[in-house]
Amino acid sequence: MIESVECHSGFTYAEKPLALTYLGRRREVAEILAQGRTPDEKWFRIRTHDGQLFLLRYAEASGDWKIQQLLRRLDAGNL
Repeated sequence: MIESVECHSGFTYAEKPLALTYLGRRREVAEILAQGRTPDEKWFRIRTHDGQLFLLRYAEASGDWKIQQLLRRLDAGNL
């Protein structure tokens, strides 16, 4: 299964993720919750419009994206 990330690229590549395809389903990014950079990669913690949380990591040297689905914490309203 192909996983991919669509992103806005202005001055540099992968400035802002817009959508991802994970497990065969395309999901649009609703919110970037956090983002950062290490010497080797850019990363984004995002929430999709369907409420799922993901960690997206872009390895600049190889040009590969890694998508990791994050578990959501249950709050009192979701029990």
